[in-house]
Amino acid sequence: MRALLGITAALLTLTAVPASADPVERCRIADKRIGELSGLAADGRNWYAMNDGGTRLTVYVLNKSCAVQRTITNSTDPFDVEDLARGADGTLWLADTGDNRKQRETVALHALNPNGKSTLYRLTYPDGPHDVEALLLDRNNVPYLVSKEPFGEAKVYRPAGKLSAPGPTPLEKVGAVSLRSTSTPGGPVGAGIGSILVTGGAVNADGTVVALRTYTEAYLFSAPDGDIAAALARKPVRVSLPNEEQGEAIAFDSDGSLLSGTEGKNQPIRAVEGAVELARGQGGDQRTDPTPTSDGSSQAQPPAETGSSSLGAFAVAGLLALGVVLFFSRRKRNAS
Repeated sequence: MRALLGITAALLTLTAVPASADPVERCRIADKRIGELSGLAADGRNWYAMNDGGTRLTVYVLNKSCAVQRTITNSTDPFDVEDLARGADGTLWLADTGDNRKQRETVALHALNPNGKSTLYRLTYPDGPHDVEALLLDRNNVPYLVSKEPFGEAKVYRPAGKLSAPGPTPLEKVGAVSLRSTSTPGGPVGAGIGSILVTGGAVNADGTVVALRTYTEAYLFSAPDGDIAAALARKPVRVSLPNEEQGEAIAFDSDGSLLSGTEGKNQPIRAVEGAVELARGQGGDQRTDPTPTSDGSSQAQPPAETGSSSLGAFAVAGLLALGVVLFFSRRKRNAS
């Protein structure tokens, strides 16, 4: 009962300015090698796609018709890669941060250059293991990790100092994001709980807009000064991404659109056009009042959204959350 009350309270703290933009299908990924799309990035000419997990680092370079042009690989065998980001210099950052059972002593980032050379950076959390599927890379190549939490707020971490290879480099908690359940359909765990689990992240090319996604929603945060931690304390714009089988991939394209993708075979890449301007225009200047936490970081505590679901619906979502542990106990090996 305590856990149920805790998640109900967390679900009541969402802030968002809802947007009317609808995702439009751009193309479908027919290549059978990409069946567990988990990470997505873009450079204006190509899209970069990455599967969940795998036994070697592999990034597929797609054209804008979803056709694979080539692959970038490295023989490094990761534990559980979950997200992908691209630096301004062309380096692809793979977040080897999945930890469904919360038992890893370290997680890792792999910096993969276009020629296939990879550098390993191990990381440690200040407060024990977390399952993380969202990587945000700022314009100075500082990585931020956002945890996937079925109970309570998603936690935000970044390196406490300069990354060292192979490390480990300690992380520090710099914030938290609370989301409230929505009724948007989609995802593997049903409406409600799937809408609060953070499954991916992205930053646009100039670092001024940040996106977090769940199985059914995208949240767009304005970052006019490039400060990701500050951006995640602002009121976001919410864009629904309905009816994705297991939506985990998200990226900004050079035209300001937001790309989304899902695990599964022959699934589409969809675009929310004008997403960058949408974030700047509707939500970018509205800042919440961060509430200090015991560790000195801040958590946005926004006003309640109008038209919210009933407490009964939240209770159902809380019960659904109890099934999440079983669902996410699938895969991976016992050591990184």
